[in-house]
Amino acid sequence: MADDEDVLRLEEKIAQKTRELEILKNALREKKRKGLDQERLKDSTYVKDSLPKSDIARYSRQLILPEIGVQGQKKLKNASVLIVGTGGLGCPAALYLAAAGVGCIGLVDYDDVDLSNLHRQVLHSEERVNTPKVLSGKQALNNLNSKATVNTYDIQLGSSNALEIISKYDVVVDASDNVATRYLLNDACVICKKPLVSGSALRFEGQLTVYNHEDGPCYRCLFPNPPPPETVGNCSDNGVLGAVPGVIGTLQAIEVIKIICGLKSSFAQKMLVFDALEGRFLQVKLRNKKISCCVCGEEPTINELIDYEEFCGASATDKTKSLDIIKSTSRITAKEYKDILKSDTPHILLDVREPVELEICCLPNAYNVPLRQLSAEGTLDTLHEKILSDSHDQDPIQVFVVCKQGNDSQKAVKVLQKSIETQTPEETSPSTSITKDSNTQHTGHKKVDLNQKIKVKDIKGGLLAWAKQVDNDFPVY
Repeated sequence: MADDEDVLRLEEKIAQKTRELEILKNALREKKRKGLDQERLKDSTYVKDSLPKSDIARYSRQLILPEIGVQGQKKLKNASVLIVGTGGLGCPAALYLAAAGVGCIGLVDYDDVDLSNLHRQVLHSEERVNTPKVLSGKQALNNLNSKATVNTYDIQLGSSNALEIISKYDVVVDASDNVATRYLLNDACVICKKPLVSGSALRFEGQLTVYNHEDGPCYRCLFPNPPPPETVGNCSDNGVLGAVPGVIGTLQAIEVIKIICGLKSSFAQKMLVFDALEGRFLQVKLRNKKISCCVCGEEPTINELIDYEEFCGASATDKTKSLDIIKSTSRITAKEYKDILKSDTPHILLDVREPVELEICCLPNAYNVPLRQLSAEGTLDTLHEKILSDSHDQDPIQVFVVCKQGNDSQKAVKVLQKSIETQTPEETSPSTSITKDSNTQHTGHKKVDLNQKIKVKDIKGGLLAWAKQVDNDFPVY
């Protein structure tokens, strides 16, 4: 019995010593490997202060540029860039910055990928529709360059969080789509002492400049007060050729790379204006930094972030806000209009979108007069005649106005209602005239009171509401 126990103890000791011996062998092999590596380095032309072999292979085409070189590539690797907006501008900027070897990229956006984004927002893809844009962007950038650190902020940047986020980065890219965010980024970058590479794109035009860098002006130096909200366009309403933000976003990436590598920025005191239709680039010299600027001047009055939506009178988004500017009695729902169509109730449908939009989709038998033309001389007279001639002796004549989302149609209803109340046009035909002193029209021997004869209403929510509430197969654009 005792002999068996001795055998077991000896076997355990042998096993333990075997493990210890294996550990010592591994340590010896590692020491020899390191010594051999050092000997190889002594005899190698590889510079130990250079970049890893994989980086040299990846970035070789820009490493041989004297303006970049090894030191510039190291700066890129150690740099951090915050991109605000992962849309038409932010996507190409992020792609080229990750491809160039920027070590850390932050993406800020609180929106999800939509199918309508894909013609210009090249980070995203069909399979990532309805995915948060920042997560879609992170996946695309990591697929391109797995060594890049990508931080995501699936939030709306605002006064409460901007300084904390921006302070962590070396350069900020303004790829936003609204005026309120532009002022927010400008003020935050001035306070945090960060250069701001700003771009914009709409229709066939784009702009690029760099604020708060090389003693150049900030955004407020040029635009101390925001523009009226109604003068600001967006891609949803005005459209954009997808490649235009691609051009501007790529140029933003170039400016960021130059700033990081210590090269002179091309647009610190200039603005680039790009016209895609003419194929023309134009540089505009900007004013110097404004001494009296309320943010970057010698005696700034803005030292902390403010409420930028209140300051601009507009929300920090490019999504069009639904208006409510006419009485509820002058509106019907899309479902109610469906019932009118179904019942064959005589009426006139007036579509106030642009003709190019009618080519995309429209409701049956719509009569088109773009909103912008309603105020043109003679348009309302012609429209009144059209309404009366198509009335088929209906009393009252029902006119329903539609647009894309129910804002322009409300404006049109206001114009039409006012014209019916006040307009007294000239005689329109031998049997039809309107008196000079009233809004009463004579047809033969019969007087027609336009206020009673014509009833104008808006289709609430426009064609978007029609697609959502009535016909799910109706195209949305």
